[in-house]
Amino acid sequence: MINQIEQNILNLLQHLYDELGWFGVTIIMIVENSTGIAPSEVVLALAGWMLIDAHSLPFSTVFLGGLFAAFGSVMGASILYWAARLGGRPVVERVTHFFRIDLRHMQRVERLAEKHGTRFIFFGRLIPGIRMLIAIPAGLTRMPYLTFAIATFLGAYLWCTVFISIGYFLGHEWHLISNIVKQIGPYAFGIAVFFTGIFFIWRRWQRQKLETVKLEIE
Repeated sequence: MINQIEQNILNLLQHLYDELGWFGVTIIMIVENSTGIAPSEVVLALAGWMLIDAHSLPFSTVFLGGLFAAFGSVMGASILYWAARLGGRPVVERVTHFFRIDLRHMQRVERLAEKHGTRFIFFGRLIPGIRMLIAIPAGLTRMPYLTFAIATFLGAYLWCTVFISIGYFLGHEWHLISNIVKQIGPYAFGIAVFFTGIFFIWRRWQRQKLETVKLEIE
């Protein structure tokens, strides 16, 4: 079942790339950055394989492909930016509910954006789980759109170029990589959950310790 789904996805992307080339990547990145439903890592890596390596194009094509992908990222992120800026918090709450995003996670992203500003927009583009969300606090805080777009483009270009490069070098080994991921995926997920739990327990302990110190001082 999983293998059939995987093959269908590969066939769909191959058809899209054959018909539209890099514009197909731009379209997918618009969808990914505005909804989060398209795994950009896979899409970009396959683009590096199907659009560059499979056609025996030089490695320098990776940097051109990064431009198409980054422009799509900016356009997709801009949808969320303007939705948050024009619609305010009611729209944000509906978006988080629709995509089943934990509101507390969204609030943490907002605090980071308020604290670090443009730097967070740039580096946030490189963090899975935050990449899509950073456009929302940028819109809520009414960050100048040009500043937001430039920071988003630079961060997205770095992210996209890296994964297109991975596809260029390793895409032809897709089936081997896929089998390895299927084997180690559950273990990697379990380890990630374990360390995430340890981190939150440590944070909770630190807060309790700090509150105890404050009470003693008072």
